Amino acid sequence: MKREPLTVRVASWSALHPGRAIAGWFAFVALCLALGGLAGTNDAGDRDYWVGEAGRAEAIATDGGLQHKSAERIMITNRSDAPLGAGAEGAARDVVDRMRKLDPVRHVAEPVRSENGRMLMVEVTLKGPRLEAQKHIGPLLETTAEVQEKNPGLRVEETGDASVEVGLDDQRGEDLATTETITFPITLITLALVFGSVVMVGVPLLLAVSSIGASIGLSQLISHLIPDAGVGNNVILLIGMAVGVDYTLFYLKREREERSRAGGRLGAEALVGIAAATSGRAIVVSGLAVILSTATLFLATDVIFSSLAIGTIVVVAVAVLSSITVLPALLVKIGRRADRRAARAAERGKRVKRRRPEETGRVWTALLKPARNHPVGTLVVSVLLMLGLAAPVLGMELRVLSTATHSRSIPEMKAYDRLNEAFPDLLAEHWVAVRGDAGNKQRMRAALDALAERATDDALFSRKRPELETAEDGTIAMMTLSVPHELNSSQAQDSLRHLRDDMIPATLGTVRGLAYGVSGPVAQDVDYLAHQNDKLPVVIGSLLLLTFVMTALVFRSVAISLLGVLLNLLSVAASFGLVVVFFQWGLGSTLFGFEESATSGIGSRVPLFLFVILFGLSMDYQVFVVSRIKEAALSGVPTRQAVIEGISRSAKVVTSAAVVMVTVFASFMFLHLAEMKQIGFSLAVAVLLDAFVIRTMILPSAMILLGDASWWPHDEGPPRERRAFAVGAPPGTRTPDPLIKSQLL
Repeated sequence: MKREPLTVRVASWSALHPGRAIAGWFAFVALCLALGGLAGTNDAGDRDYWVGEAGRAEAIATDGGLQHKSAERIMITNRSDAPLGAGAEGAARDVVDRMRKLDPVRHVAEPVRSENGRMLMVEVTLKGPRLEAQKHIGPLLETTAEVQEKNPGLRVEETGDASVEVGLDDQRGEDLATTETITFPITLITLALVFGSVVMVGVPLLLAVSSIGASIGLSQLISHLIPDAGVGNNVILLIGMAVGVDYTLFYLKREREERSRAGGRLGAEALVGIAAATSGRAIVVSGLAVILSTATLFLATDVIFSSLAIGTIVVVAVAVLSSITVLPALLVKIGRRADRRAARAAERGKRVKRRRPEETGRVWTALLKPARNHPVGTLVVSVLLMLGLAAPVLGMELRVLSTATHSRSIPEMKAYDRLNEAFPDLLAEHWVAVRGDAGNKQRMRAALDALAERATDDALFSRKRPELETAEDGTIAMMTLSVPHELNSSQAQDSLRHLRDDMIPATLGTVRGLAYGVSGPVAQDVDYLAHQNDKLPVVIGSLLLLTFVMTALVFRSVAISLLGVLLNLLSVAASFGLVVVFFQWGLGSTLFGFEESATSGIGSRVPLFLFVILFGLSMDYQVFVVSRIKEAALSGVPTRQAVIEGISRSAKVVTSAAVVMVTVFASFMFLHLAEMKQIGFSLAVAVLLDAFVIRTMILPSAMILLGDASWWPHDEGPPRERRAFAVGAPPGTRTPDPLIKSQLL
C-alpha cells in the first residue's frame, strides 16, 4: 500500500494533536515577529540600485569621494507670492545658522534669490550616502518647522529626496489604513455569506492575519541576506490577505462539502483527512506554482524586483504552511464541537438538522450553459473578447515613475513644484564622472573644460556654468550639468542622449586612457529601463517554461499544461490592455479622479511584476478547477460531464475567492502611489476575467472540445473507472482511496 502524501500525514498529526498544532503555530508566528523585530530591516543602499552606465559612473565618483550627496532645499516665500522683503532675509539667515549646528549636516550654502525675486532658497547638504542620509532627516524637518513657526507671515518649507521620502512613508501608512478599512468589512461579509457562521468567518481572517505577521518578521530576517527596497511589506499585505483567505477558503469548503455528504457518518478527523488529500494537496501545488513563478523575478537582477519576490514568496509559503498545519487542527476542534452539540441534541430527542450537499445554483448553471451547449461558439466569442481587451497593449508606453510623478497631496511635492518653478536649473542634472591617471590629469581637465563650454552653448542645457569637483590627487573628477527640463520630459532624455553620444566622445573621448560615464536622475531612469528591458525576455521565457513543465508534471497532461499557459497569457494580456486604457489613455482620471501623475504612463516595473504574479495567481484557479475536473474523471465520469461537474463543484468557492481577491486588490487603487494603483487595478481586473471568463467560458469549452484528449498522453477517461467509498459513508458518496489519492493532481 502506498504511503500517504505528506499533506495527509501532516494533517493527520495536526488532527490527532489539535492543541499542540494550534499552540505551535502561534508560537511560530510570535517567534518570527520577535526575531524580525530584534534583527530589524536591512534597507538597500545606494550601491544596490546601480545599473548600466549610470552605475559605472557612480562607482567612479564614489572611489574619489565625489558621489552626489543628498541635498535638502529650504524655501522662503511670501504667502501672497509677492516680492520678498527684509523679513525673508532674516528668516533665511536664521535657517543657515540653525542648520549649520546640526550633526547630520555636511554643508549649508548661502541663501540664493530666484530671478523673479519671490523666493529665497538655502541648500543643505547631508553627510553620508544619499539613502543613508535619509534616515537622519528628522532634525532638519524640525528646524524648518521652528523657523516657520517663528515667521508666520512667511511660507518656510523644505523639499528634497529625504523629506519627500518621509512624506511618502506617512502617506503609505495612511493608505494602508484605508485599504484595511475597505478590505476587512467586505471580506467579512463575503465569508459570512459563504459559511453563515461567525466561527467559520473568523478562521480565514485569523490565519491570513497571522500569516502576514509571521511573513513580515521573516522578511526582516531575510533582508540581512538580500536588502529590502522598501516595498516588501506592501506586497506581503497585498498578496498575503488574498491568498491567505483563499487557501483557507478552499480547504474549509472541501471539509464542509464532505461533511454534508457524509451526513454524520464520518468523524472530524476523517473529514479533515479527505480535505487534506484533495484541497490540501491542491493548496500545496498552487502555492508552489506561485512561489516558483515569483522566483523568476530574481533573474531580473534588480533589488526592487528581488524585494517584491521575497515578500511574495515568504507570505505564500507561510499561508500554505498554515493551511496544512494549524487549519486541520482548528477544523477538528470546530468539528468535534459540532458533533458534541449534535449528540446532545440527539439525546434530547431533537432532530439534528444537517446541511444538504451544495448545488451549483442558478447563476452558475446559466453561466456554464453556453460552454456546455455551444462550446465552439462560446470559445470563439470569449477568445475574441479577450483579444479585444488585450489590443491596447500594443501601444503600451513604459516610464520610470520617479520623484516627479509622486502624488501632489504630499506637502513636500507641492514645495518641489514651487522650487522648480522658481529655479528651473534644478529640474534635472547630469553627473559626468571621469577617472584618469597621474600622467593625463592636465588633458583630462582640458577635456572637461571643453565639455563645459559645449554645454553652456547648447540649448538643451542650462546657461549656468557646470560645477566641477576633483579628488585630492586629481585623477577623478565629477562635473554637474544642469538641465532646465523636467525629469520625464523628452528634452531631458534628448540632452542625455546628446551628451553621451556626441559631446562626451568629442571631448573626453579624445583623451586616451580615461574611464567615464554619465549618471544623474535622468540617466538612472533611462539605464534602469534599458536594464529591465534586457532582462524581460529571460524572465518571461523562464516563467513560461517553468509553468508548462510544472503543470505537465502535476496533471500528467501536456494538453492541460499547454492550455493553462495559453489561458494565462490571454488573461494577462487582457488585464494589461485595460491598464493601458485606464492609466495611459486617462480613462481612470475621468472615471475615478486619479491624479494626472498616475495616468500619464505605465510604471516600468508594473508589467514584469504583474506578469509574474498574475501567472502564479492564475495557476491557483487552474489547479483548483482542473483538479476537481480530474477528480471526477478519475471516478469514472465522462470527460464532458466531468468538466461541467468539476467546475460546478468549485464554482461557489472560486467565486467567493475571487470576490475576496478583487476586494483586496481593488482597495490598492485608492493608494496615492501610482505604481500601486496600477498593480491593484490590474490584479483585480485579471482575477475577475480569470474567474468569470477564462474558467467559466474558455476553459470548459476547450476541454469539452478536446474530450479525452485533454489528458493526453495519459488516458484518465471513463475506461479507467475507479470508485471508492469510505467506511460508513452513505451510498453514492465518493471519497478517494489511497490509490486515487496518490493520483489526484
